[in-house]
Amino acid sequence: MEIIRISVIGIAGIVLAILVKEAKPEYSFYLTFAAGIAILFFSAGRLSDLLGSIREIQQYLPIENTYMDLLLKMVGITYVGQFSASICRDAGYASVAGQIELFARLSVLAISMPILTALLETIHEFLG
Repeated sequence: MEIIRISVIGIAGIVLAILVKEAKPEYSFYLTFAAGIAILFFSAGRLSDLLGSIREIQQYLPIENTYMDLLLKMVGITYVGQFSASICRDAGYASVAGQIELFARLSVLAISMPILTALLETIHEFLG
């Protein structure tokens, strides 16, 4: 099971970081960062499975590719934003983490505007 492997990597990285923190505090961050990157790469492998499933769903539903692509971009932005903000927060830079999260939210809002516009046009057609 993948979740066991991911959990072991995460817990091992944290335990090593705690042990090293007493002797060399600067290396503690690098260990947690390395564990996070390793987990990120395992997650990227799952992303290809997810993309295949989404493309399969697209064949059965009358949804434009544009909307599905935007949905995938939103998921990617939130994942990268959360990952980056967590690393900044772990390093003690909470203000930078907050700015990354704000930018990620604004980016998702900006790229979702075509979907909102299409929804409003559809509602207008039904009402008018």
